[in-house]
Amino acid sequence: MDNILKTCIVDDDSIYRFTMVKTLESTKFPMDIMVFSDGEEAINFMLDNIDENSKYPDVIFLDIDMPIMDGFQFMEEYIKIKPRVGKKITIYMVSSSLDPVDIERANNISAISDYIVKPIGVGRLKKIIEELLEERK
Repeated sequence: MDNILKTCIVDDDSIYRFTMVKTLESTKFPMDIMVFSDGEEAINFMLDNIDENSKYPDVIFLDIDMPIMDGFQFMEEYIKIKPRVGKKITIYMVSSSLDPVDIERANNISAISDYIVKPIGVGRLKKIIEELLEERK
């Protein structure tokens, strides 16, 4: 099995995307990183590659508040295509929102693994990546 973790960041904040990429790279784990600036770009990528699971990410760090298609709208569309997705994708909802309504809403979507409040520290990222790589062994 390929030991390179395909990692996806979906966030409209270009500074946050840059910081996340640099933080992920600093972990020195083998990974391919893809970034999208909104949920629509990300879901369109998935639809365009629906028969090519090898192009799909293993993990998605998904922002809530984005223009065009927010994180919850992305999840609605993802759940529709999930039966056609031939691989397990771990999704973390990532937001600066501490609103209990957002947290509860994310926790009620079974396809979301966890809700993480921004910023994600390097220690938390390393732990997530280590767990994902361990699952693949």
